Amino acid sequence: MSETRADRLPRVALVTGANRGTGKAIAERLTRAGVRVWTLSRRPDPGPRSLPCDLADVDAVRDRVDEVVEAEGDLDLVVANAVDRYFATVAELDLARWSQALTVNLTSVLALVQAALPALRRTNGSIVLMGSHAGTRYFEGGVSYSAAKAAMKAVCESLLLEERPNGVRTTLISPGAIANEDDDRSKLKMTVESVAEVVWQAACVPSDTVIGELECRPSALAAPTVSGIDRLQAV
Repeated sequence: MSETRADRLPRVALVTGANRGTGKAIAERLTRAGVRVWTLSRRPDPGPRSLPCDLADVDAVRDRVDEVVEAEGDLDLVVANAVDRYFATVAELDLARWSQALTVNLTSVLALVQAALPALRRTNGSIVLMGSHAGTRYFEGGVSYSAAKAAMKAVCESLLLEERPNGVRTTLISPGAIANEDDDRSKLKMTVESVAEVVWQAACVPSDTVIGELECRPSALAAPTVSGIDRLQAV
């Protein structure tokens, strides 16, 4: 008998950057679904499964993953959500700050995945990497953020090739504008709860399927200041 969707629901998950915004909404959505959720955040919420972790310290990331696996015995889902939004033009970029942002936004993801893979292989688990439209739609001052999010595509594709034979599936989710701040009520952005629902759905596809990449955008669209072929003059 083939597995049903319910057979693939994760039991234990680890989410990074879950003390606020999208990460917090993801952790809450997983918890409502009955998943035991562990979180890694620089400033964690109170709770036995909310662990302090500076994502700029890759050794600390590995240690925290080991701690979770030791406590639970297994791990079914990892969501790499933590992000350092450092914005500066190329001319004004502080290279030390650039290095720190790349460590949080990219290197820590590799450390997280490396540490989690043995457990994920045992459970035929899943990895969700949180990308961004910024990885393909660049903007002035966004080189640090965009470079890391663009590289996330390569990480996802490499994992898909390398780890599917081991039973591990990876999904890159690239959202557009998200209302990440508590007081943001813009109708032109997705709520964090909506993005969390997309993450949950991606983690629960049937066992013979993997969503390699999923893009989501706000359903409402502002009137463009430049339209038609004239847009070619604006890039």
